[in-house]
Amino acid sequence: MRHFFTLFLFAVSLINATGVLAKQLRLTPASDLAAVVKHAAVNDVLLFSAGVYSGTLVIDKSLTLKAEPGAIFDGHKKGNILFVRAPNVTIEGFLLRNSGMNLTKMNAAIFVKKTAKNILIKNNIFKNNLFGVWLDAAHDATVMGNKISADPTVRSQDRGNGIHLYHVQGAEIAENEIWHTRDGIYIDTSNNNVLRNNDLHDLRYGIHYMYSNHNRIEGNYTHNTRTGYALMQSNSLTVLNNRSENDQNYGILMNYITYSTLKNNRVEHVRKGVTPGYSGAGITGAEGKALFIYNSVFNTLEGNLFADSDIGIHLTAGSENNNIYGNAFVNNYTQVKYVSNRRQEWSKNGRGNYWSNYLGWDRNDDGIGDRPFEPNDNVDKLLWKYPLAKLLMNSPSVQILRWAQMQFPVFKSPGITDSYPLMQPLSSETGVWRMSTL
Repeated sequence: MRHFFTLFLFAVSLINATGVLAKQLRLTPASDLAAVVKHAAVNDVLLFSAGVYSGTLVIDKSLTLKAEPGAIFDGHKKGNILFVRAPNVTIEGFLLRNSGMNLTKMNAAIFVKKTAKNILIKNNIFKNNLFGVWLDAAHDATVMGNKISADPTVRSQDRGNGIHLYHVQGAEIAENEIWHTRDGIYIDTSNNNVLRNNDLHDLRYGIHYMYSNHNRIEGNYTHNTRTGYALMQSNSLTVLNNRSENDQNYGILMNYITYSTLKNNRVEHVRKGVTPGYSGAGITGAEGKALFIYNSVFNTLEGNLFADSDIGIHLTAGSENNNIYGNAFVNNYTQVKYVSNRRQEWSKNGRGNYWSNYLGWDRNDDGIGDRPFEPNDNVDKLLWKYPLAKLLMNSPSVQILRWAQMQFPVFKSPGITDSYPLMQPLSSETGVWRMSTL
């Protein structure tokens, strides 16, 4: 056991939260880590002094692993660095680097098994790992205050995700910064989790949902990603007070999303091509959509800002029966792109949305435009179908077509109508967004 009882460890009596007598054991890089874990008592605290420790280390009992400044776990590119199988484990303050790089084996800096309920992973730094944290059906996990990055020279598709949840419930993923991994936070078949106040940048997807229901996404910030929030095949999501800036393809993607609420989110500067400040090359075929809604129904969008993007909202593939009101569409090149054969009304209880290109008036000064607003007409649909027709935009024929459809509505094709356009942008919580904040 390589001087197990003489390896600079001392015992200090502690009473933990459960009232169980625990010891604090001090370790150095010369310590036999496996032996220390084997002989430690449940709820003991392992205090790691500065130096480099080698993984893989299996944690199979409830312990606290706490790092002093300069304590490093190095996986030497083999397997997982920390493999956790026991409940009530805490891992705090380490630099974890160089896990294995086998995607099939899902190598991670910290791999957490189903039996490891109630794990706390806090204030660690992750560098050059495949996956940062992999939660494999481990419920009630807390991953908070970590900084997770990967090697940007590795192809994006060959990297792992910063934090990966599979079949997890009751997790809180909060206040982490994640960059240069594949996706920042990936959630698969995981319900009743909270993602809040994470900073996610220089990624494929900031947050990526698949088959996960009843989750809350609040206060997160994505920037310089290909897609900020990729929400797919899920229902009953609450997406609240998030920001997307300078994301390149979509700010928010809703693909087969139902019975969900998107409220008070800000999506700005979603552009095609190379985004200013973006660390990677431009994406071929990037669409620059603040919000793309595909085959998503029975959702509520309220109090959101979609601004300065190529397209504000694009709806297609049967995305109907959604409540869309109280939002602000500001200075998007195309405010709305709608592909369908049915009319949609975007207002509720006499309140619609704010449109920066609305040219109507408000004679009774009630804050509601006196004329309905229709963001698309037959000319727009013609241009979507035949892009080269843009050469005729200022021609007399196009002007006559637009005049005719205004005078004779029977010629109009179905589209979006906002019967109560707002004269000023509103927020459901503050009442009014000042124009200077937009």
